[in-house]
Amino acid sequence: MSAKPRILVARAVFPETLSKLERHFEIESNQADTVFTKQELIARLQDKAGAFTTGSERIDAEVLAACPQLKIVANMAVGFNNFDVPAMTARKVVATNTPDVLTETTADFGFALLMATARRIAESEHFLRAGKWNKWSFDMFAGAEVHGSTLGILGMGRIGQGIAKRGAHGFGMDVIYHNRSRLAPELEAACKARYVGKDELLRTADHLVLVLPYSAESHHAIGAAELAQMKPTATLVNIARGGIVDDAALAQALRDQRIAAAGLDVYEGEPKVHPDLLTVPNVVLTPHIASATVKTRRAMADLAADNLIDFLVHGKPRTPLNPEVLA
Repeated sequence: MSAKPRILVARAVFPETLSKLERHFEIESNQADTVFTKQELIARLQDKAGAFTTGSERIDAEVLAACPQLKIVANMAVGFNNFDVPAMTARKVVATNTPDVLTETTADFGFALLMATARRIAESEHFLRAGKWNKWSFDMFAGAEVHGSTLGILGMGRIGQGIAKRGAHGFGMDVIYHNRSRLAPELEAACKARYVGKDELLRTADHLVLVLPYSAESHHAIGAAELAQMKPTATLVNIARGGIVDDAALAQALRDQRIAAAGLDVYEGEPKVHPDLLTVPNVVLTPHIASATVKTRRAMADLAADNLIDFLVHGKPRTPLNPEVLA
């Protein structure tokens, strides 16, 4: 009987996920949930055929060169900006992610963050908790309308479409979007969405939601120049990836009230947050929890595990990002 392949589970996961993996692999797990440095990650990957990762493990050319026996890295996330996919492809290492299983949950959260931002929920709660509420006033925390307003979406993949449908069908919003490529007419119709240029999107949206994947091209897609094009009454929500927004420029725009408010679930250099964002009142801040329901996180963990099992045991992963490696 041949020895089981060895894998690294780089962060803490559900015990049931570990049990599933242990049926097929010899596992080194990290239930202490330490965030490894690059050298610690390399040391732990030395004798591993596969790795179960999250966004905190950077798999780049240096790691790959030091771990020539590595065959697959399965990310427990739909995003994969922690992967250098071309370098993985060059080394014939399969990269996988977890699409689809978190779409609806993340769209729910994106819309919740939009509403909390527009209606100044966090700001008003801080006011109440500080004991400052002693009377009613006509303009106390008066925010922006959501229903019937214009919803702008930058990045119209599965999650963007989910947010569009919630806005159009649930709140009667006029939905506009910008994307690298225009959606098929039937998808536009299902979302009640209209394609516009990026400048028109910025100028027109009452609520702008960012759902585009991170890449070198999308780095600081929203910076000072873009924020200056937005309405002073507009809100900005980022559930995509840190780095898509220039957080320093956003903090300044919020402080100067060049836009009304922002809601952020992702940050440049997270888990560190730009200190200026912590000192402006008109921003709702959450710690990268858009997919955080128990059901969805279990589904993400299961799919990452299934990718490892299906490739290392059966030769074919479920959701490869670089299928050309398999050829």
